[in-house]
Amino acid sequence: MAERERLARAVHDRVLQVLAHVKRRGVQLGGPAGDLGALAGEQEIALRTLLTTGPAPTDARGLRDLEAALRTLASARVTIATPGHPVELPAGVVDELVAVVVAALANVALHVGLQAPGWVLLEVVGDRVEISVRDEGPGIPAGRLTAAEAEGGLGVARSMRGRIRDLGATITLDTGPGRGTE
Repeated sequence: MAERERLARAVHDRVLQVLAHVKRRGVQLGGPAGDLGALAGEQEIALRTLLTTGPAPTDARGLRDLEAALRTLASARVTIATPGHPVELPAGVVDELVAVVVAALANVALHVGLQAPGWVLLEVVGDRVEISVRDEGPGIPAGRLTAAEAEGGLGVARSMRGRIRDLGATITLDTGPGRGTE
């Protein structure tokens, strides 16, 4: 805790102040600078959350709280809905699931827009967990993911599907023109 406090002071005095300044100035300038300002604002929120709550710790059994790990992804554009109680899984599983969610949210920012909202829902259903990441973008055209993979794209094919496959889990995609992606 003492080390976290020391780091929080150092980060506040330097990084958070710069991010806040970039956010304010970007909003004033508008256009592409406004987009950079919005990104700086998101990173400011994420960093403040990390400094005040810390990463989801691993306990003596090697378990980590998926609910707490996902909550750190919340931002001005990303809404996180969780059961409100710990969802303990092996730490490596939590890390991989969070990486998939981060990749999905990066796709929202890249393909829908930097200001586009995204929603993450964590549910416990019996003895399994379900995570949904949703946006309200234009949807993914039929065949686009296959083409992206053939072109060497790594996002959905390897970063997301590969991680989920390695966990022995499943991933589904619900998308279509004009109805967003989940």
